Amino acid sequence: MLGCVIHGRGDLRVAELPVPEPGPGQALVAVRYGGVCGSDLHYWQHGGVGDFRLREPMVLGHEVVGTVVEYGPGAGGPAPGTAVAVHPATPCGVCPECAGGRRNVCRDTRYLGSAARFPHVQGGFAARVVVPAEQVRPLPPGLGLRRAALAEPLSVALHAVRRAGNVAGRHVLVTGAGPIGCLVVAAAKAAGAAEVTVTDLLPEALEYARGAGAGTVVRADDPDDAGWPDEVDVAVEASGVAAGLDACLRRVRRGGVVVQLGMLPSGLSPFAGNLVVSREIELRGAFRFDGEFDEALTLLAGEPAFDRLVSAVVPVGEAESAFALAGDRSRSCKVLLDFAPAP
Repeated sequence: MLGCVIHGRGDLRVAELPVPEPGPGQALVAVRYGGVCGSDLHYWQHGGVGDFRLREPMVLGHEVVGTVVEYGPGAGGPAPGTAVAVHPATPCGVCPECAGGRRNVCRDTRYLGSAARFPHVQGGFAARVVVPAEQVRPLPPGLGLRRAALAEPLSVALHAVRRAGNVAGRHVLVTGAGPIGCLVVAAAKAAGAAEVTVTDLLPEALEYARGAGAGTVVRADDPDDAGWPDEVDVAVEASGVAAGLDACLRRVRRGGVVVQLGMLPSGLSPFAGNLVVSREIELRGAFRFDGEFDEALTLLAGEPAFDRLVSAVVPVGEAESAFALAGDRSRSCKVLLDFAPAP
């Protein structure tokens, strides 16, 4: 079977991999689509993401959907042939964070396609993948596999909005109109936000944000853009750059909430810390998700407008061109790899 393996910075290979067999408690899934995430791009472009560095070859991918093939001993779930999405996290279940209901920050979690631990956790960009059976979710009626491939990044967005608290009737600023930023827009609107303003450097990205529900879009490099709000109630930083965080801190109201969702570069990042003090701004982190995955599937099933965020579907054999496309935000939003066998 074909899989996408990252060997180091700029070294992405489509290779023949052995077909895995499900062990006790596991499910074997035939992957149809895999979404290229910003973290996948970072592994390809930089050899790591944030503080997580590649130390061995790793199958990439954690945004995967497909159909159930079979189960290992003692496992069960949706019948073979059922269309499913795969929750990519396997928390330990026993650490203080898991016990406290915050499994998304489990100190010993396993996450598909992540170099956060060593040996690395191999990912889902392969024609077949084995996962714990409880991480397989049947798709709701009306939800096809192509749109369902957005479930993982939408879960990230839903968790970030949840970290902000009650946004109903509030004005939300989102810095960064990449796929995650656009999905934060959709999540905020679904949570009742009255107004969502989005900033980015690229007009093409801002158009995707507008399609996701943004009422106002702003060129981040134009301080005179009339769309800049004087102040907002909540700001979500989804660009992963210090300038985005600075904009959030300067535009949020006194006593407001800023959620840092974008993964900043490793090392020290400058930020306007005095504003956090003098305005009593609450700065909160948002990392991955947990139960939001099921919520994401329900939301996707009821909203066909999400389809417009999938800008391209590329055969797995052309993975490097898919990554190049996904890395060019002037040409794409969410790019999917297609693992269907060649005709």
